[in-house]
Amino acid sequence: MREIRRRGAVALGITGLVAPLTLALGTAPAQAASCTTQTGPYQKQVEKFLGRPVDGRQSAADCKVIQAFQNRHGITPAIGFAGPVTWGVMDLMNKQKAVGNKPDRDGKCPVNKGRIACVNLTLQLSWIQDGGRLVYGPVPVRTGRDGYETRTGLKKIYWRHIDHVSSVYHVPMPYSQFFDGGQAFHSVGLSMWNPPGSHGCVNMTTTDAKKYWSLLKTGDDVFVYGRKPGT
Repeated sequence: MREIRRRGAVALGITGLVAPLTLALGTAPAQAASCTTQTGPYQKQVEKFLGRPVDGRQSAADCKVIQAFQNRHGITPAIGFAGPVTWGVMDLMNKQKAVGNKPDRDGKCPVNKGRIACVNLTLQLSWIQDGGRLVYGPVPVRTGRDGYETRTGLKKIYWRHIDHVSSVYHVPMPYSQFFDGGQAFHSVGLSMWNPPGSHGCVNMTTTDAKKYWSLLKTGDDVFVYGRKPGT
């Protein structure tokens, strides 16, 4: 999320990606939508991801499990349909999990800056490294949606505010660390896989935002690269 006012000048790691179905980062709607009987275009892939019998045909049991996944991650409409948005989230989870504990295997995040926070938009992952040493992460993040893309390039943290509230969207942005105009690392009470994304900030879980707050300081480098799917 953007904040237009500028004032003043490897614990969790990838384990958060190993069992995404157990995460409850958001809140489920008070009343569940009815389940669809339609077979989706990604039925087999979704069935495999969710550990269902892979027969490519929608069943009542399939729908309930798909719907629970959609509710958990804020995918709408949550009717249990195995469509492109649901599969896109699952496919991203698979790719994130495959990274393991080597997030900079492509060598794109600078290793000559000392401590630096890296953000891979393509994989929606962030981590902190010091030279070639991984300090924390990688952890899933939620970056800018289409039209509000998180800007790429080398930046520096210029302002930190632990109890920040957006002057644009009037929502809390705890543990904010601003690095580019109104774009910042901060925590949110949503799933990191909740589509379509933020208004430009790098959203994090509270646990990860707190850890970034403790590990980074004003003047530390941030490097953002890649392109978020769908932008």
